Amino acid sequence: MNNRTERSKLILLTAGILLVAANLRAALTSVGPVVGQIRADTGISNAIAGMLTTFGLFAFAVVSPVAPKLARRFGTENVLTCAMAVITVGIIIRSLPFVAALFAGTALIGLAIGVGNVLVPSLIKRDFPTRKIGLMTGVYSVSMTLWAGIASGVTIPIANAPGFGWRGALAVWGLLSAAALVVWLPQVSLGPRADRPRIAAPAPNLWKSGLAWQVTLYMGFQSIVFYVNVAWLPEILHDGGMDYATAGWMLSLVQIVSLPATFLAPIWAGRSANQRVMVTAVMGLLVVGYLGLLGAGAGPWVPVWIVLIGLGSGASFSLALVFFSLRTRSAEESSELSGMAQSVGYLVAGVGPALLGFVHDRTGSWQAPLVMMVVIVLLALLFGLGAGRDRAVVPPAAPRAAE
Repeated sequence: MNNRTERSKLILLTAGILLVAANLRAALTSVGPVVGQIRADTGISNAIAGMLTTFGLFAFAVVSPVAPKLARRFGTENVLTCAMAVITVGIIIRSLPFVAALFAGTALIGLAIGVGNVLVPSLIKRDFPTRKIGLMTGVYSVSMTLWAGIASGVTIPIANAPGFGWRGALAVWGLLSAAALVVWLPQVSLGPRADRPRIAAPAPNLWKSGLAWQVTLYMGFQSIVFYVNVAWLPEILHDGGMDYATAGWMLSLVQIVSLPATFLAPIWAGRSANQRVMVTAVMGLLVVGYLGLLGAGAGPWVPVWIVLIGLGSGASFSLALVFFSLRTRSAEESSELSGMAQSVGYLVAGVGPALLGFVHDRTGSWQAPLVMMVVIVLLALLFGLGAGRDRAVVPPAAPRAAE
């Protein structure tokens, strides 16, 4: 009976994690395909339009160091439930007919997503056996990526449907966050949480750890890839001669083809002590993909480059997530590393979309931004080689508390 109860709780927890994951990208990836409509309707520039993505990433950076503290104070499950409620409210505000509301809603969405980004990996570390961490990280990442791809692909058709427009198309994703909120509610408790006694000791200080910084900077530079694709890939392809609807589906294709890599990469990583070969292979796919786009325009080889970019971006993202568990020895350390890596990492990533939009505005072409993307991938490779070493993150000046 006890085993059956525990199994039921684990199934419910898994379902909740999958629905939370579904909401950690869809509200943002739905913006890219309609950014042209947003610009035309509001009169904002490419650089300001790029800030729609950057604004969310800066919100990630602000809230990420705070998320572990909120979890210790109120319980991980309670904080994640509130995050789903805030995403829902943010989506509603973002859809109001004011430019200020567009950015205010995006900021709320970003804050809530930032909390989920940090806490779900530590929840997996805490509640699942070590041998299943890679598998659960893969499943979690696939749910996130799958819904990101769906949002990219269907937003334009929804926007073009009578009575919707781009605001209605963005508002639709509030239904997904509301569903996650309902399913997650059984996890809520006002009493003491099981995770709080385990992390009662002072949080480890990872900011002096070289390995923690390598994980962090790898997280940042690989994240630029995802968010630049979300913000600008449809525009890059459209400027090359592709119509917007097809370009939106190309962004969806990036997400869809990334699914197998997203799922398999953390499983492979979990079975390997050293992930440096993996990092090299994954970054190689991205370099070839962006070099291909650089000379492709809207030619027949575009789907090939899109597939390579999708495989590389999916594997690099889930590899970054599993580093939070592989480079730590407890749920507490995992939460702190996740908070640090996603705070600084998304601050780095947040510069990408706005910077590429700025460079495009100045040059009138996407050639220079694509060259910048190749350089960014090479920087991710550099830090990924350090993050992939078989070592644990331990603050050099503070011994770890006994578990």
